[in-house]
Amino acid sequence: MRETFAERRRLVELLSGLTPQQWAAASLCEGWRVREVVAHITLAYRHSGPRVLAGIAAAGFRFNVFSDRIARSDCDRNSDVVLLNSLRDNVEHPWRPPGGGQRGALAHDVIHGLDITEALGLSPAPAERIAMAMKDAGRKQLKYFGVDLRGRSLTATDADLVIGTGQPMPLPAKDITLIVTGRREVPAD
Repeated sequence: MRETFAERRRLVELLSGLTPQQWAAASLCEGWRVREVVAHITLAYRHSGPRVLAGIAAAGFRFNVFSDRIARSDCDRNSDVVLLNSLRDNVEHPWRPPGGGQRGALAHDVIHGLDITEALGLSPAPAERIAMAMKDAGRKQLKYFGVDLRGRSLTATDADLVIGTGQPMPLPAKDITLIVTGRREVPAD
């Protein structure tokens, strides 16, 4: 929980310094600008559980479709300042993704933070925090994003993190996270 709150504080500080052009820049989330990513990160702070469930049902129980719709709608209705304040006001919010627990909340914020920082060429979360977020989430993410590590293990050079088995591939923790979450291709060697 302490690391989740620290990551949210880091994101608030980072987002507070962005220009309007950076808020409008493309993120690593396909089709989303930085502002849609922030709307997604803050979804649980602005919408009730029943509203979210109704939206998911209306999207044919496809969470990604719902998530895209509500992020775009929230950006149409809210300024960047309102989205930033939503995060700032909820740094210590107890939200956890269904079935994800506290580490899932940390993974959510770390991964989407990388969607922003990588796209803008800014510093990522600390490697140890990224590794902590991916300890349990890594294997689930591989399956969800269809990443095939057959015969390889992604081994962090800057933190305690190994995902997969087989031939070690040394990489920074942030690069492992980007691969495991389908944002980058698995390196050939």
